[in-house]
Amino acid sequence: MNVLPALGTFLDPLALAIVGGGVTAGAVLRTASGDLVRGVAALAVLPRRRFDAEPLLAQAAALTRIARRHGVIALDRSKIEDVDLAAAVAAIVDGANPREVETLLEQRRCTRFERHRGAWELWSGAAELAPAMGMVGTLIGLVGMFAAMKDPQAIGGAMAVALLATLYGALLANLVLLPVATRLKRRARHEAQERLRLQPALAALAAVEPGNGRLQEVAA
Repeated sequence: MNVLPALGTFLDPLALAIVGGGVTAGAVLRTASGDLVRGVAALAVLPRRRFDAEPLLAQAAALTRIARRHGVIALDRSKIEDVDLAAAVAAIVDGANPREVETLLEQRRCTRFERHRGAWELWSGAAELAPAMGMVGTLIGLVGMFAAMKDPQAIGGAMAVALLATLYGALLANLVLLPVATRLKRRARHEAQERLRLQPALAALAAVEPGNGRLQEVAA
């Protein structure tokens, strides 16, 4: 004997609209437009592999060999896809010293992390809203129940809204929104740590003299 209710029993359009619409409206109202766009776009990166600095470190090593042979001015013709690496090499070609290059990379790393923070905070904020919207749906359902005490058929529909709204809020927060926020946060921290590995390599590249490829003495 099947004691579980049918799947259709757990579907209620009004409860879905209250919870889903409330979470969406709340997230839009509390989030800056730029963070909102980045947060939605960040979903596309979840299936991808995490950032790995090894290819960039290999490219930095190759650029260092070129600079030692031909001077840093030769790096101006290099094709570099990563924006941080390209910015650092451009600064080196313009004469930036190792400390200036490290400062540039640190600033860019922090700026990127803050952009990523805005993206994951969209989803963590939505996860906070979902249970609250579920409670709103519950209150709406309870009001409907008390307003329809003389109509037994209407009481059942209002009770369904009251109970399912709480269920939807809990499931949406813990099985969808919070996992997305957690994964985005982990990816952002991992990328920040990986990009930190680039700073010594590019500082060494900046220590190559433009004229003859000899290393400058790096200030302590």
